[in-house]
Amino acid sequence: MKQGLSLRVSQHLALTPQLQQSIRLLQLSTLELSQEVEQMLDENPFLEVANEDAAREEFGLAQADARPAGEDAESTGAEDTLGDSDLASSSAADEPGWEGDGAVEVTPDDSEWGGDAPARKNNLDGDDKVDATELARSQESLPSHLHRQALALRLGEVDRAALRYLIESLNDDGYLDDSLESLAEGLARGDAEQAEELVHRFQMALGLLQSLEPVGVGARTLAECLRLQLLAMQAAGGGNAQRQAAVAAALRICAQPMELLARRDVKRLAQQCGDTETDIKAAIGVIGRLEPKPGRRFVDVERNIVVPDVLVVNVSRGAQPRFRVQLNPDVMPRLRVHDVYANALKQHKGEGSQALQQRLQEARWFIKNIQQRFDTILRVSSAIVERQKSFFVHGELAMRPLVLREIADELGLHESTISRVTTAKYMATPYGTFELKYFFGSALGTETGGNASSTAVRALIRQFVSAENARKPLSDNQISEMLKEQGIECARRTVAKYREALRIAPANLRKSL
Repeated sequence: MKQGLSLRVSQHLALTPQLQQSIRLLQLSTLELSQEVEQMLDENPFLEVANEDAAREEFGLAQADARPAGEDAESTGAEDTLGDSDLASSSAADEPGWEGDGAVEVTPDDSEWGGDAPARKNNLDGDDKVDATELARSQESLPSHLHRQALALRLGEVDRAALRYLIESLNDDGYLDDSLESLAEGLARGDAEQAEELVHRFQMALGLLQSLEPVGVGARTLAECLRLQLLAMQAAGGGNAQRQAAVAAALRICAQPMELLARRDVKRLAQQCGDTETDIKAAIGVIGRLEPKPGRRFVDVERNIVVPDVLVVNVSRGAQPRFRVQLNPDVMPRLRVHDVYANALKQHKGEGSQALQQRLQEARWFIKNIQQRFDTILRVSSAIVERQKSFFVHGELAMRPLVLREIADELGLHESTISRVTTAKYMATPYGTFELKYFFGSALGTETGGNASSTAVRALIRQFVSAENARKPLSDNQISEMLKEQGIECARRTVAKYREALRIAPANLRKSL
């Protein structure tokens, strides 16, 4: 075969490292972004945290707004700093309705709902600010709480070690998942005599553990946990004879299979326990007020803290409600390029300068991509508030159908970009804090030919259930018929799906005793 040269022109899509980093930062949550920033600060010497006071002096809002037209960030050196002012002077600020401080005001069109239902005031502007993260970190854990109580017990060294081992073996709910035999075998390592001795020690330690607070800790099963709490109530006494009889009946119920209690099979429980149905109903009422998870209040709540990325504040002064959409300044990292290192690199052109120049460029890319991330979040949040403006006045019953494609077409972005922005990003509203995806919902047909949001239908189902007769709860078929009366076409299976999503029990379990 004869060799030769040929020229061919083709097109292909390539993701540059900068674009890959921008996409990755966009889909990170607030916690993941802070971890990414910390890692970048450790790896890149040109990146540093901007002093908050200095940032306000050098790149404050007044100076940012007073920047002459046509003077870009590159000429002023502001591209090397990320702060509130950068977001104020971003490209999003050039759109209609945007203000210079990175916020948007949305005035809801209340014509079809009426203006007599003002939204509740938000507490975002309160003077008393409590750091929820620090509050969660200061909470005492369940093992620490139990160890502190164990110090008051006069125990020998072996018994103290056995009790400590059981405490450390508890799960987050305060239950002992492993049996005493399995715990002993794990320590004895095949020595049968030592395992038997350890089981004896663990049995004594288990009795001590179950005598500590909270009541019910150290239980192996739910029935044992309830029984420990009922025994404590019985030992404490108090109450009238009728209540004591209900506690005694509750103890007999806990000796029966838990499936009967879960189904609230009053007749079967009355036969098994030898009590009247009235006594069984009173006993189930007592059991319903017990704590099935004694360690619940000791679980580290820091992982459950939601820090909103966007704040929606009611700024209305008259009858017409107006809402201000702004970024949460507490989650915005203030970064800048180290001036001393950058100036030294300009003067030094020796060996290794190319690698350092690349690190400097990486720092600038990182700052720009973070700024672009917050710009995109603000733009998407403002579009959501504009589309769901009735929600911020009347609540979730006024939610409208919304899909990602609508926001993507409005902002000129790809649908996948909207999906990344709305994942693990939260918005603080007058009705609580919600994930951005909460404002998107499928559409259900109505008799008038319009559409109703699935979120509004869920809220309507919750409203129906809360107002139902406790002795005759509504079935899924009845809820479906009630929705049809409201003009919403919703099948019984769809109602069941929404009810399960709302964690509402079936009608037979909601029946009042």
